[in-house]
Parts: sequence; C-alpha cells; structure tokens
Amino acid sequence: MSVSNARPAAATAPARSIRKPTASGRKWLFTVLVGVVALVVNVPLLNAALVSFKPDGEIAKNPLAPPASPTLDHYANVLYASGYDFPRFFLNSALIAIGTVVLVLVIAIPATYAIVRLGFGGRWIISSASGLRLLPAIFFVVPFFILFSTLGLQDTIQGLIAANTFLNLPLAIILLSSALGDIPQEIEEAAAVDGASIYRTLASIVLPLLAPTVVAVAVLVFIFSWNDYLFALVLSTSNATPVTLGAANFITSTGIRWGDISAASVLSTLPPLLFAVFAQRYLVSGLSSGAVKG
Repeated sequence: MSVSNARPAAATAPARSIRKPTASGRKWLFTVLVGVVALVVNVPLLNAALVSFKPDGEIAKNPLAPPASPTLDHYANVLYASGYDFPRFFLNSALIAIGTVVLVLVIAIPATYAIVRLGFGGRWIISSASGLRLLPAIFFVVPFFILFSTLGLQDTIQGLIAANTFLNLPLAIILLSSALGDIPQEIEEAAAVDGASIYRTLASIVLPLLAPTVVAVAVLVFIFSWNDYLFALVLSTSNATPVTLGAANFITSTGIRWGDISAASVLSTLPPLLFAVFAQRYLVSGLSSGAVKG
C-alpha cells in the first residue's frame, strides 16, 4: 500500500460548518426577551386591571384568577361614590405634574445653557446635580416639612410643585447638558456674528435643536411628579391630595376595598402611560442624545 495514497480520516471527513445565528434570528430572540421582561414587569398592573373588574366575592376567593362575572362597580365607586373625590384628586395630580414640568423647563433650559456655553459657575455644578439626584427622596422630607410649614406651603399645590421641581431639576440639567454638548458651537458663533443676542440664540437656534431632549425631560418629569407618593404623604393632608395618595382612602376600618383601589390605580396610570406612548419617539431620541461622542 502506497504511503502517499493514505489520508487521515479527518481529512476525508466532510467539514461541518457551525451555523451562526442570523441577524433576523437575533432580532426575534431579542424581541422575545424584551417581551418576557415587559410582561414580568407589568404583572402588578395587569393583576390590578383584572381585580378592578371582579366582584368582591371573586376577589376574596381567588385574586389571581380572571373575572368570571366582570363588573364596573369598582370604577363607579371611584368616580361617583360619596366620600371619595377622585376627580379632585385627579385634578390635583394634573396640576402638580404640569406645573412641575413647566417650572423645571423654565429653570433648567437657561441654567444649562449658562453652565455649558457661558461657563457660569463651572462644570462642577453638573457633577453636583448628578450627586444630588442620587440621594434618596426621604433625605429631603423632614427639611421640606419644616420649611413648608414655616412658609405656609403645607398642603398646597404650589408646595408640591416646588418640592417636585427640586427633586427633578437635577435630572433635567443632566440630560439637557448632555444634549447641548452635541450641538456644534459654531452655529451659535455664526448667529452672534449676525448680531443675535444670547437670548435670541437660545430661543431661535438652540432650543429647536434641543426639542427632542426637552420633550424627553418633560415626559420623565411628568411621570415622576405624577407618581410621587412620599412628598404627597408628608406635605399634603386634604386640599392638595393627589391620586397616588387618595387611593389609600379605600383602606378603611372595616377592611381593604381591593377592587376600588385597583380601579383607582388603573385610572391613575392612564395619563402618564398615554403621555409616554405618544411621546415615545422624542423620548428615545432625547435620552440617546450625548450617548455617542464622535
């Protein structure tokens, strides 16, 4: 037998190619994973929605089962029952959230421009804002309670707007400063050469370019202000009660009315949810500003 004709078995065996996942396969896998995570995260909301349509007997028997005899009684109790003024709570939340958004933007936009472009105060203010945002809200509750009681802002819409503005202003400055750093400064220099003032440059040139980030900031501040519970619990008693705190009125001495609480929770979730859905495009682009530096 000739040695030259002998070949190793491995050489004659057909080569086996390792299949790599295609781009389409990775996309579907990522979609499935995101869907599973979204489902798990939203289990409490889905369960609250189910409980809100179930009679009290079914809730006591099995709160996790789908409603066998759906009812709207809990929503009627929330909207029309005496002793629970849900429309007023809802209006208070809307006033607090919208007022906080307006005040945060009015302060954050010129402040960020002054810090980043004009060098006012130095960049350390951005770092300080980042550190301030990391502190838990409970850290500020007692000082705010003492201050607002002294100033007469306890249990007022204005007081809760001021408290939420203080809490959300660092986040707005951080996001706006990151987006402002992506705007070429030559555009503003050209406007200055043409005779535009700082205020005209900010209003006519910078602000339109910052629009996606401004919308993203507005959405986040609205959601955080609408969902606030801690400041509302400490700084309000009756006149400025928002929906997040008003739902606790269904916890009575005779028991917890889970169906009514669930209905109130579902109704109070709709405004920030719809706001985020309609502004999703601006929210994504605004939050991604400054993420990639060239």
